[in-house]
Amino acid sequence: MIKRIAAICLTGMMILAGMGCGSGGNGAEDQAAGGSVTESESAPDGEADPAQQDDGGPDEADRDADGTADSSKEDASQDEEADAGEVDEMEAAQNGGIREINIEKRALDEGIDTSAVEFVEKMKIGWILGNTFDAYTDENMADEMSYESYWCRAKTTKEMIDAVKAAGFETLRIPVSWHNHVSDDGNYTISEAWLNRVQEVVDYAIDNDMYVILNIHHDNSTSYMYPSKEYLEQSRAYIGAIWSQVAPRFADYDEHLILEGMNEPRLVGTDHEWWLDLNDRECVDAVECINELNQLFVDTVRASGGYNAERYLLVPGYDASLQGASNEYFELPEDSEGNVNKILVEVHAYTPYNFALQAPGESGSTDQWSMDSPASTSEINNTMDTLYEKYVRNGTGVIIDEFGARDKNGNTRARIDFASYYVAAARARHITCCWWDNHCFDGDGERFGIFDRTKCSFVYPELVEGMMKYSE
Repeated sequence: MIKRIAAICLTGMMILAGMGCGSGGNGAEDQAAGGSVTESESAPDGEADPAQQDDGGPDEADRDADGTADSSKEDASQDEEADAGEVDEMEAAQNGGIREINIEKRALDEGIDTSAVEFVEKMKIGWILGNTFDAYTDENMADEMSYESYWCRAKTTKEMIDAVKAAGFETLRIPVSWHNHVSDDGNYTISEAWLNRVQEVVDYAIDNDMYVILNIHHDNSTSYMYPSKEYLEQSRAYIGAIWSQVAPRFADYDEHLILEGMNEPRLVGTDHEWWLDLNDRECVDAVECINELNQLFVDTVRASGGYNAERYLLVPGYDASLQGASNEYFELPEDSEGNVNKILVEVHAYTPYNFALQAPGESGSTDQWSMDSPASTSEINNTMDTLYEKYVRNGTGVIIDEFGARDKNGNTRARIDFASYYVAAARARHITCCWWDNHCFDGDGERFGIFDRTKCSFVYPELVEGMMKYSE
């Protein structure tokens, strides 16, 4: 048991068990004994499946990319099968039901500047305040402040963020949709009340010495930001207006604040929304537009002064997928003179898709995942290897700032193992991950929730424990 988990057992388990700022939680189910597993080497795979992710809002209309690798089960290597460990019930019991995972830490190329990679590693593991400030509707609400609880049905409190920190999370990602809170005169002036409230919640985390990722989220439409040549000038006006207001507001915040230019920029409503066909000029144009918008984001933030001149900035490729960040047309923005590796790459990877994200009723969906099965682990390994080879080993920091596995039929044991292995595989490549929590626990929605905000407690404490164990 690592020191962090020991600390949680002594000071944080009351929160995990539901004794924090609210009444008791439900606890995890299916505490079957686990064992040990050793990851085998597998070749990087730069291609991604066209998987989708719903942020759990009304009608499940918003789809996020997963960025998975090829889901073929037949390509898993015999070596990977041989490396899968045997179950050791005593060992698992001694580790609170968390299986032992041994993945060798990947080396970085000699002579490179490792500061960005080291910075990302300090962020450790993240939790996302999903379906909150990113909530939106096509019809403006009378009270704009009610958007915060419109989807998640809970207003964010300092006690919530304190509980997340006490559980071991060092990073808080705050997705924000701005378009319901800007003027309609073409200047996109952000409501002072909305910006003040966002800053208040940022401060909850900063006061806890946490890292914070703040972004533009569900503003991807032809009325605001849309990565096509036709709407490029419109998109430039919107991106420039938002960051020219948000960046100065946070200019005095130190490097604990990371700004993220866009969330999953994509051709919404087209056949290519979740899958790039690089033989199609429309797709290539979209990638080139994203390159240009990423550059505008960097230039705008850098020009706003203060810590913004050198803070770490986070940029996505097309739909924030693995393919979007690894295709030949995607380019990192140029940074200001003197800044080295201050541009980080973000990827969203709900992989393997059929387990992590696909709806239970859809063909091919499964609620099963096993560390001992190459069919389960190969896509995770390929995703991490691709990011490591293209970026990390050369000094560019990478954050998978959305991942998770939705609850399917109470498959808690599989989700615990998945989360443990996923984080271990990422950290072995010097990558930090953030769990998407949309505060959804029942019904037909995407049940990614792990923290009950109404009770201020973690519903699946062993899942959290597994992530903490391997996030060091």
